[in-house]
Amino acid sequence: MKKWLMAFGAAFMATQLLAQVTYPVNGIADERSDYYAFIHATIVKDTSATVHDATLVIREGKILSISNKPAPQGAVVIDCKGQTIYPSFIDIYSDYGIPVPTRSGGSSSFFGPQQLTTHTKGPYAWNQAIKSEVNGVELFSTDDKKAESLRAQGFGAVVSHQKDGIARGTGVAALLSDQKENLNVIKDKAACFYSFSKGTSTQSYPTSMMGSVALLRQTFLDADWYSKNKPLKEGLNKSLEAWTQHQALPQIFEAGDKWSDLRADRIGDEFGVQYIIKGGDDEYQRMHEIAATRAAFILPLNFPETQNIEDPMDARFVSVSDMAHWELAPGNAAAFEKAKIKFALTTADLKDVKNFWPSLRKAISYGLSKNAALAALTATPASLLKIDDKVGSLAPGKTASFLITTGDIFSEKASIVENWVNGQRYDINAKAGKEQAGQYKLTIKTQATTEAYVLLVKSSSQAQIVGKDTLTTKFKSDGTLVSINFSLKPTTKKSGEKKDTTFQADQADFLYRLSGVDYGKTWQGVGSDNKGQPLTWVADFVKENVTKKDTAKSKIEKPLAKVPFPFSPYGNEALPQTENILIRNATVWTNESAGRLEATDVLLKNGKIAAIGKSLAAAGARVIDGTGKYLTPGIIDEHSHIAAFSINEGAQSVTSEVRVGDNLNPDDINIYRQLSGGVTTSHILHGSANTIGGQTQLIKLRWGADDEGLKFKGADPFIKFALGENVKRTAQPQGNIRFPDTRIGVQAVLADAFQRAKDYESKIKAGDKSLRRDLELDALVAILNQKLFITCHSYVQSEILSIMATAEQYGFKVNTLTHILEGYKVADAIRRHGANVSTFSDWWAYKTEVQDAIPYNAAIMHKMGLNVCINSDDAEMARRLNQEAAKVIKYGGVSEDDAFKMITLNPAKALHIEDRVGSIKIGKDADVVLWSDNPLSIYAKALYTIVDGAVYFDLQKDLEKRKAIHTERNRLVQKMLAAAKSGAPTVPAKPTAQVILHCEDHEEQKGILEIDSYEEKL
Repeated sequence: MKKWLMAFGAAFMATQLLAQVTYPVNGIADERSDYYAFIHATIVKDTSATVHDATLVIREGKILSISNKPAPQGAVVIDCKGQTIYPSFIDIYSDYGIPVPTRSGGSSSFFGPQQLTTHTKGPYAWNQAIKSEVNGVELFSTDDKKAESLRAQGFGAVVSHQKDGIARGTGVAALLSDQKENLNVIKDKAACFYSFSKGTSTQSYPTSMMGSVALLRQTFLDADWYSKNKPLKEGLNKSLEAWTQHQALPQIFEAGDKWSDLRADRIGDEFGVQYIIKGGDDEYQRMHEIAATRAAFILPLNFPETQNIEDPMDARFVSVSDMAHWELAPGNAAAFEKAKIKFALTTADLKDVKNFWPSLRKAISYGLSKNAALAALTATPASLLKIDDKVGSLAPGKTASFLITTGDIFSEKASIVENWVNGQRYDINAKAGKEQAGQYKLTIKTQATTEAYVLLVKSSSQAQIVGKDTLTTKFKSDGTLVSINFSLKPTTKKSGEKKDTTFQADQADFLYRLSGVDYGKTWQGVGSDNKGQPLTWVADFVKENVTKKDTAKSKIEKPLAKVPFPFSPYGNEALPQTENILIRNATVWTNESAGRLEATDVLLKNGKIAAIGKSLAAAGARVIDGTGKYLTPGIIDEHSHIAAFSINEGAQSVTSEVRVGDNLNPDDINIYRQLSGGVTTSHILHGSANTIGGQTQLIKLRWGADDEGLKFKGADPFIKFALGENVKRTAQPQGNIRFPDTRIGVQAVLADAFQRAKDYESKIKAGDKSLRRDLELDALVAILNQKLFITCHSYVQSEILSIMATAEQYGFKVNTLTHILEGYKVADAIRRHGANVSTFSDWWAYKTEVQDAIPYNAAIMHKMGLNVCINSDDAEMARRLNQEAAKVIKYGGVSEDDAFKMITLNPAKALHIEDRVGSIKIGKDADVVLWSDNPLSIYAKALYTIVDGAVYFDLQKDLEKRKAIHTERNRLVQKMLAAAKSGAPTVPAKPTAQVILHCEDHEEQKGILEIDSYEEKL
């Protein structure tokens, strides 16, 4: 041992001196090289090649050979009999060795101090969140303390970058040795990194997911334009230069959840980039869509923690979805393996890197194969980042970075003994496996007696002495020294109590204390009995223990929660499918010239309305009895903010480049809730934080579809404008530094925007090849050309007249004036302009500019000949839009048919989709609702809500689901309680918060948080 240590020390010093020839040596140079042979090892070269009883030879940090040949002359020989050698692991999503950036002044909050321009000094991007010029290698420094913690988990290399910003620059591939940086770096620019988070940027823009998407898209365009033109007028831009230069590198995008994964992939598809996506823990919920990206993934092992829900009130506020995710998330990696999607694993997101192995073994217990786990930690990350010529497997010429373990590394009983990085040895658990677990014959000799016992060694801290009984034993072995204390009297236990194998002195009648030395197969030493009499002892190895089944692949407790679409208790195990449905004998409100048809049949076929009449043939269709019930077109909400992750991008006054469709949230429970109220189509608007907001998204409420599946295909695109208090930021507590600050300023912004758009369009038509493509102006040009249509938030008559005048000045029309609570004052002017109107029935007095609102507004505008819609602008109100329409009858005497059209056919006309929906007519989409009563009655319930001929809401099935949800909630609560009781780490219960967004809400404000166990109620 002493000779080996001396040889190792000399070789270590030689490595330091030889490898750093450009550095001065403070001392006497020693040019001996490190030269090692690891013999009798099981060597796992990679996931497909394992060599038994093999020899690994390394020299000067490189692998020379792997073979079954004897050790070469001159090499330091290390016997690895009974041990296994693996390639060291690689984490390609790390910030090891790179300082963590912190925010310095400013605020990105919507209601905090505003910062409109960048504070970054130098010739860089206009936006602080674009940091593509940052190179991790220039920030990197060896951090041996952090490296030690990573080495202890088996890692020998990382790809490290500064985790800050939307474009984060490049990452450096580095080894985890304690050598200087120049010796650890194996690739200075290994990958380029991106995210949707602006990080420490104090600049106000962007403040939303859709703003981040728009900034990325615009930067792609700007970088391409800059590289082709390099205009002197624009000047030097190091950020755009770096962006272009780094596109040839592997591109890694931190998304973090299933919907952001898809969002990131679509950006890549648009610009011809295949991102490697750093995901989250919920992709298992949408594996079909994830697989369709064809991306490789980086998966964290940061699973949801067990919540403390002993208090029933705490349990009540934790949703079934959150508990089901807690149960299923550890199976995320296994789902990737099953889907044959390439993935790497990372320690990123773990609170403590020491949780890596428990989390990994949990993932294995949920179905991840050991082979896939090894690949995800070695070969896959190396190949993804093109560093597989140096690391990721064991082969001649590669870096000598490997693990020595006591056996199968994924077994709970195995330990990492050493981690060699770049040819340097790092002791992880050198004592592991040296206690030689097994059965020994223990002989104790005193002056008077010789006694024999059986010693059963389980581990370095667990053993039992067996005589006539199993005796209380305290045991410790470090591979060199052995300590054994035991009583000759077994501990008495009551029936059913757990055995206690720890030594308790007060229970001993006769006590032996033994200490000695481990000589391999024989241990021997001295000791004393409880009377202080000396003794000698010898323990001779007899046989190995019977190996128990490895628990790292143990079966998980069944049953497990199901994965519905969407991931909600009200989701479906399979997406609803279009059916041929015959609804018989209903009162049909057609919204057409035929009016109401009594005792009439309607046939839905192939997603369309196929026939209307009496005694229609079923022809194999599903038959629904409509006797005594009412069939109507589905309700259309012209102004909604559900099903989106963010609504406002309010950092600038004009943000026509952002798109609500870039950040849809298909899991929003309000989709299902509104189906229960008969809504089939919703127009999801940008908020009212700015004069020209973002592009809207029309959706059908196809509960369970992904974000693309929600979109109303083929519909005209719209954009949100706004006027009044929200735009000029009347309620801004920090004061408004963003222009405009007055209503006349709002009109100036509009005029300026469209003049810029006209100038931009002129350059396009003139064929100006040096023209920079501007997504903001592209949208405005589309408005000028009547390819993008305006829906405008408005209240006060003066500004209503003003925006119509501005529109007419620039040759376009305001399609819809929404809110329009003073519309009754200027209805004649609105009619002349040709705008639609969308208003509330009786919602007023919630701020100064709505003081003149009256409940007769809708009826007056209707009587003036305007196309009037009743909208919600509220997730809760949308569930009773039928009742909101009924109020118009009370306030103004409008007929039932005309009132109901305000939530069906009229919004269809306003949205240019009246040829598809809004009435019951042959050839239109099969979007219909069967009601229990007159649909304008407060007693009316939606029995069936059908979209495209598929039943998305069935009241009877809903009632059945509620019972099943109650049962499932109880099962999950009991399982979580049992996990906590069995010793799983717990965190305080976290109520499930639902975000309800409105016009004025901002992503960072988070709207209204509705905290409840919402799955069990409508």
